[in-house]
Amino acid sequence: MKLYYSAASCSLASNIALHEAGIAYELTKVDLQAHKTEDGADFYAIHDKGYVPYLVLDNGQGLSEGAAILQYIADQKPASHLAPAAGTMERYRLQEWLTYINSEVHKPMGSMFNPKINAETKEQTIAAVGKKLDWLTKKLDAKQYLMGDTFTVADGYLFTVLNWGQWVGVDIAKWPVLAGFMARVSARPQVQEALKKVGLVK
Repeated sequence: MKLYYSAASCSLASNIALHEAGIAYELTKVDLQAHKTEDGADFYAIHDKGYVPYLVLDNGQGLSEGAAILQYIADQKPASHLAPAAGTMERYRLQEWLTYINSEVHKPMGSMFNPKINAETKEQTIAAVGKKLDWLTKKLDAKQYLMGDTFTVADGYLFTVLNWGQWVGVDIAKWPVLAGFMARVSARPQVQEALKKVGLVK
């Protein structure tokens, strides 16, 4: 498989999932401003949505949208326990988490990367994100991961978007429970390998 990515983007969650699942894959970096791959190809010609992550499967089919990619990866290696079995209530709980992270954390956090955002809007967005993080703190308190003691693709996704705090002015240290979660996920060997592979750590 080949994953099209940008180092600090939400595609990091797919990188983490691939490492945790133990799946061999290729990486191709994309310049999201120029919409060019690292070898100079027009990314729109490869993926007409123009954003990452984009996963090209072994059979040549392409799969987009992070939440779908994460579940696909997990389902390739059920023994990794990155997602509960399809059709179970636990699987729907995972989908509930993926949807929440995507709409309530990813979108507002990501919006603050826009260099044209004004100070007032950014302040309002940070306040709104803070309320979401307050809620997450209650849900994660006394738990290792979102689904309990088992690391899932939802944890890799939440780690990815909370990691953006350092660049958009959201200090995760203000939420000790979340800071602890970030430390636990970061300490996982496969997460460290994923971070190294995309150049976020040495």
